[in-house]
Amino acid sequence: MTDKLVLIAGAGPTGLVLALWLTKLGVRVRIIDKTAEPGTTSRALAVQARTLEFYHQIGIDDGVIAGGVKIQNLNLWVKGRRAARVPLQRAGEGLTPYDFALVFPQDAHERLLIERLGELGVRVERKTELLRFSQNDAGVTATLRRPDASEEVCEAAYLAGCDGASSTVRGQLGVGFPGGTYTGLFYVADIEATGEPVDNDLHVDIEDADFLLLFPLKGKGRVRLVGTVRDLPENDHGKLDFEDVKGKAIEHLKLDIKKVNWFSTYRVHHRVALHFRDRRAFLLGDAAHVHSPVGGQGMNTGIGDSVNLAWKIAEVLSEAAPESLLDTYEPERIGFARRLVATTDRGFTFVTKRGGIASVVRTRIVPLVVPLLFRTGAVRRLLFRTVSQTRVNYRNSALSTGSAGKVRGGDRLPWADLGPGKDNFAPLTSLAWQVHVYGEARSVLVEACAELRLPLHVFAWQQSMRGAGLQKDALYLVRPDGYIALAEPSADPQRLRQYFTERGWRHGN
Repeated sequence: MTDKLVLIAGAGPTGLVLALWLTKLGVRVRIIDKTAEPGTTSRALAVQARTLEFYHQIGIDDGVIAGGVKIQNLNLWVKGRRAARVPLQRAGEGLTPYDFALVFPQDAHERLLIERLGELGVRVERKTELLRFSQNDAGVTATLRRPDASEEVCEAAYLAGCDGASSTVRGQLGVGFPGGTYTGLFYVADIEATGEPVDNDLHVDIEDADFLLLFPLKGKGRVRLVGTVRDLPENDHGKLDFEDVKGKAIEHLKLDIKKVNWFSTYRVHHRVALHFRDRRAFLLGDAAHVHSPVGGQGMNTGIGDSVNLAWKIAEVLSEAAPESLLDTYEPERIGFARRLVATTDRGFTFVTKRGGIASVVRTRIVPLVVPLLFRTGAVRRLLFRTVSQTRVNYRNSALSTGSAGKVRGGDRLPWADLGPGKDNFAPLTSLAWQVHVYGEARSVLVEACAELRLPLHVFAWQQSMRGAGLQKDALYLVRPDGYIALAEPSADPQRLRQYFTERGWRHGN
């Protein structure tokens, strides 16, 4: 536990998860947001498996799953009929405890995070705005505007900018945010309807470049529509309502719409900040990167930023590690953000491209090819690992070294199913550095872990572990966020000691 404060600007999922992790790690936080209340509408829907793994570490995975809908199938619609169905159940079987696709709207997601944060004694300070800040070697001095319009000076060790695409933190740091804005307009609608697509499936109308997606929600007949609007004058989009765009939902997906709960339009950007850190100030989530909705990656990427940063701040504030540990946040996260923006940009361009050839590819080739790809185990696993973010790694990080089996330093710890209700992820709930051995641990390694105050978890060898890429009797040093820091095939305890001494850390715990 430390008395030093971390100030978090922005109470969306990124800021809330950062606050939860830091609080669990014994760091005092203050989280502010200039809005009067949490959002009641939202665009983000998908909760990926890697996010659920992070949530398992802090004990909120069950609540998120209970509030969401597991997607059974992906359906492609062309000319008012279902052209293809791709089973998604257990798409990631053997890769993660969360081998499914989950839809949980961001507004409900935020409410759950706020509730769990409140149980820990932390509340979001609403109608509180970050006006300006300065920083020096000792900390950050921030000026806040309170709900009564008075100003307050807040002293903090670090400032986390989780304040969205129009980030005040990023703007005051003067960090560039290159990229662009997609042409065309998006809409999102929360409706109640009946019809063939109103089930627990994801439906995509790919008839033309104006794509339409239907997501199932909790509650009878509730679905979320996300679509594009074309060919409108620039100044007309604010005047739209659902009546202007409902045609495709009725004609292409055969929906009988009973009620519209809410409707909004928005534009989509693709940008990555030039830097994610300036001394004691950090950028996370949409403040650092924004991209198209293709693949449901945006919110999950922001949550990944939060987990990556949280344990590092906690290590530095507890004086277990030097300030240089924070230097690894930007390189570990910015590379992934750049690749993600490039990838989703290509995907978005494909699904919205106009022209005869593009239309033939979408409506005739895609419905034939996609089901075939998903029948191939290797392709299905690759697609799941990519979309679920379980494939994200930090192999090029200064914190990553060694390899054992198919696992390299920087990889996510592979999941190993140890029988009903048991797996190798259970120890990760400690949020602590730890050593894993799959097989037997030599006494010298046991002694080294005790000396370094590192928990040692030894798992009886099973052949399925080899399939996961693990090597029998090897040493795996696991970071608090579940990534491998050191993979040592000979389980040499000296390599373990060197890992910390070379980096100037007191110990791993």
